[in-house]
Amino acid sequence: MRLINIETLKLETFLGEVPPYAILSHTWGEGEVTLQDLDSDDLEEKPGWKKIVGFCQTVTEHLSDPPRYAWVDTCCIDKTSSAELSESINAMFRWYKESDCCFAYLQDVESENLERLEQSRWFTRGWTLQELLAPVTVDFFDQDWDFIGTKVGLGERISQRTNIDIETLRTGDLSEASVSQRMSWASNRQTTRLEDIAYCLLGIFDISMTMLYGEGEKAFIRLQEEILKEYDDHTIFAW
Repeated sequence: MRLINIETLKLETFLGEVPPYAILSHTWGEGEVTLQDLDSDDLEEKPGWKKIVGFCQTVTEHLSDPPRYAWVDTCCIDKTSSAELSESINAMFRWYKESDCCFAYLQDVESENLERLEQSRWFTRGWTLQELLAPVTVDFFDQDWDFIGTKVGLGERISQRTNIDIETLRTGDLSEASVSQRMSWASNRQTTRLEDIAYCLLGIFDISMTMLYGEGEKAFIRLQEEILKEYDDHTIFAW
């Protein structure tokens, strides 16, 4: 697992035991920093680099006992390797769950318009569903990295926006949620690639699948087949 050293802003690779780390939840935009971009001459000009630096600084300033490492999906996964990408997507829910803390960066929310929190693009994306559910704690920040509130503290507003009950948000325990209920949480969310609407749900159902980008809608059919193997829950047919 690759992690960013918060002090040096350099990547370090860990095999086996992983040190405590903070993890970022965000929506992708223009100029995100990939693993390969970390060696580019114009790195510091990229908006994605400013986001990474802001995240690392906020971890240090916001927490009384901050971890020394951070994880950001844009640059901590080598997306040119299909094998690594597949392995990472299957491990993503666990990585968020095992993080010391998760910071959700709402780039389209301004400090003076916090009442528009629920209108953030963050609540419309497929991948951010597991990033909301998996971590024990999620702290929300606006575009200036000013603290908005926690997943628990904002629970009622988040529940109304996502249709996820407050108890599930608080505990992260998905065992009482039916298959159709979990599917419904993702029903109004979008992904850039068609296959990702299936892949982003793997952790929510505790299922592993091989990534086959280019398979289109077949990815969701494969997901349903895997769910039927693992769950004696016929609510999937109501979906």
